[in-house]
Amino acid sequence: MAPRNQPTEVQARMKLTVVGCSGSFPSTESPCSSYLVEADGFRLLLDMGNGALGELQRHIGLYDLDAILLSHLHPDHCIDMCGYFVARYYRHEGGRAGPIPVHGPEGTERRLATAYDDVPDERCMSEVFDFRTLEPGTFTLGPFTIRTDRVRHPVEAFAFRVEHGGTSLVYSGDTGPCQALHDLAVGTDLLLCEASFTHGKENIPDLHLNGREAGEHAARAGARRLVLTHIPPWTDPLTNLRDARAVFDGPTELAATGAVYEV
Repeated sequence: MAPRNQPTEVQARMKLTVVGCSGSFPSTESPCSSYLVEADGFRLLLDMGNGALGELQRHIGLYDLDAILLSHLHPDHCIDMCGYFVARYYRHEGGRAGPIPVHGPEGTERRLATAYDDVPDERCMSEVFDFRTLEPGTFTLGPFTIRTDRVRHPVEAFAFRVEHGGTSLVYSGDTGPCQALHDLAVGTDLLLCEASFTHGKENIPDLHLNGREAGEHAARAGARRLVLTHIPPWTDPLTNLRDARAVFDGPTELAATGAVYEV
């Protein structure tokens, strides 16, 4: 133990803020998927689904983001990037915002430009977004080490492991049960895991997890904490929470807009 008259060294920690956690479309309580991860003054956003841009401004300024990771290109995970393009491209005070890294599946720039439709030219989004194509592997973003792999979903989709200062959080994105999510989640401090389906009700392969399956992933991977997210408005979250707790004995809770976790 350190002497009482000497300060102990404090380990810098990651801060996770749930910006939005509703699945498929916004609920009355939450925008769609979006999660802010901060450490050492660096601000990383995981996904920017429907309604997330407005809620994000409760936590940081419009131009305070340093990088964005998009798990896949379904609207409930990326569509507010179109509004964010407007904010960065047409900024009146201080001129156009400089490009920030946007890591997404192949075709991200084309998909967003198509969604926005009336862009000034086909390359204008790249003036404010530095688009980078995701591949399975490891890379560095600011103070974070990012590990990523493809998961099971009808479109190309990725899960992320974000590491900093000896701790980690894992974000499942959208996926059915798969080995890739397990491998990323082994020993993680916090597993932010989708739980869209209800155990015993929906059974569609390679689409989503239910609460029980999320709990099974957490238990098998030895995760220290499980946070269930991406629960659509038509799914009972308390049922999914109960099902997850039945198979995972670590701390388990439901994501909620504005919730903050130190990792």
